[in-house]
Amino acid sequence: MIVDLLRIEIADEEGVFAVRQAGRRVAGAVGLDPQDQVRVATALSEVGRDLFAHAGRVQVAFFLDQGPGPGLLVELSFRPRPGADRFTPGTAAAARLVDLVEEEDGDGRLMVRIRKNLPAPAEPVSEAAVAELRGELGRLAPVSVLDELRTQNAELVQALEEVRSQREELRVLNDELEETNRGVVALYNELSEELEKTNRGVVALYAELEEKSDQLREAGEAKNRFWATISHELRTPVNGVIGLARLLLDPAADPLTDEQRHQISLIADTSGTLVSLVNELLDTAKAERGKLEPRPAPVGVPDLLARLAALLAPMAEEAALTLTVDDRLAPPVLVTDDVMLTRILRNLLANALTFTPEGEVRLTVGASSGHVEFSVSDTGVGIAPQDQERVFEEFYQVPGNARGGTGLGLPYARRLAGLLGGDLRLESVLGAGTTVTLRLPGHRPLRELALGHVLIADGEEAARRILRGLVQDAAARISEASGVPAASAAVASAPPDLVLLDDRLCGTGDVPLLDELPDGTAVVLLTSIDRMTARGARPRRADAELARDSLGSDMLADAVQRARRARERRDADDR
Repeated sequence: MIVDLLRIEIADEEGVFAVRQAGRRVAGAVGLDPQDQVRVATALSEVGRDLFAHAGRVQVAFFLDQGPGPGLLVELSFRPRPGADRFTPGTAAAARLVDLVEEEDGDGRLMVRIRKNLPAPAEPVSEAAVAELRGELGRLAPVSVLDELRTQNAELVQALEEVRSQREELRVLNDELEETNRGVVALYNELSEELEKTNRGVVALYAELEEKSDQLREAGEAKNRFWATISHELRTPVNGVIGLARLLLDPAADPLTDEQRHQISLIADTSGTLVSLVNELLDTAKAERGKLEPRPAPVGVPDLLARLAALLAPMAEEAALTLTVDDRLAPPVLVTDDVMLTRILRNLLANALTFTPEGEVRLTVGASSGHVEFSVSDTGVGIAPQDQERVFEEFYQVPGNARGGTGLGLPYARRLAGLLGGDLRLESVLGAGTTVTLRLPGHRPLRELALGHVLIADGEEAARRILRGLVQDAAARISEASGVPAASAAVASAPPDLVLLDDRLCGTGDVPLLDELPDGTAVVLLTSIDRMTARGARPRRADAELARDSLGSDMLADAVQRARRARERRDADDR
């Protein structure tokens, strides 16, 4: 809403001063601060003087704009004399003092509109306030040139004082800034020196770490060589001792007394334990070098448990302990490395029998959430909480334990568990016994796996036919390709969920086909032991390998599950 406040005519020089006075008073009445009042008054004085000189008579109207962007409007209308310049120096000067100066034509008259924005009020000015404002402005008395000059001088003095004060403040700020800059420069120099010293220290630390890493690597290699050498050196005489003990215990040999037979049996048992230790040392050295690889195959779990029970029954009988094997919930088949699984369980059971003075050692097998768990529990002395993780360190023995041991059984078992894709956990309570649980990935028959779209990429028709027969009951769709181009075309038309890939199509490295596969596609590489050894590391995108000579329903199901787990881990790492 636009409110008309005051109208004045400039007809002589006194009129110019009156407009200046009115502009200052109106600006103050509508809420502008003293500096903005002076700016408005000066702008009106400059424009009014120039327009009076060009036109002789100028009509001046003051308005209050109460819209969303409130402001003080002043319109100066006039009829210019012939040849007068519309863009006068006064309007140019006024444009630097207010927010808007514009000219407008209309009916032979020109108008100069000046605007100064106001702070937004909390609410619009009431009619009563507007009427009071009009009355106050209507009572303005004309001022003389001398009075206006005094007013301008006072404004100038005030402006000069403000400038002087601001200049003094600026000088103080410059001094403070200069002092701050000197401090910043000093601090920067200090930090630069500290950083340089730190960098030298970091470089020296890295050099020392690299030297220590080299020493550790050399020490590890020396340890492995030592273990391998000593193991081979020990194996021959120990096997000789075992052979001689068997000859002495042979019924066809010369008769022995009961005491002699007992002592020779102890020699044979001790030698067998030593051979097992030698084998574990060799396997540990291989595992540290990454040379120990599991050879998965279908394993009959009940048969394996029966062999373990028969093997360790004499040890339990000699220690007057009860050895119980509970296989009621055991799966009939588990695809894993038979030798490694047997060694893990034998180590766990032998440890339990060794460190249990009386009572029972129990092996329980069960399945849970896609895994198979072998739990060996005893009623022995238990392990203190601070030692429950340390028992998995090589050669560590629980303090105060007088029953001996090498300190290699549990570390060796945990290494083998990791190679089989599982883990080993220990829970123990002092005086109540210990439970060690081996958790391995479970086995699901191929027909229970939802394979989705399967792409079989193999150069031999007979091999593709065998693979198709294995997956046809589990796959929703099967595609075949005899070479890389055909396989790429199949991937482009319908991305597969599983790829069974003949490694002979890969040559000696990665192939573009593997890079074209979606992230969620699992890849099983079909290979042979000879090519696996000759090639070294498998292609980066292959998730699992399966030897053709062991190809079967159970082995393929295991390879698919291993590939899926590997793909899920890589996708999680990428996220």
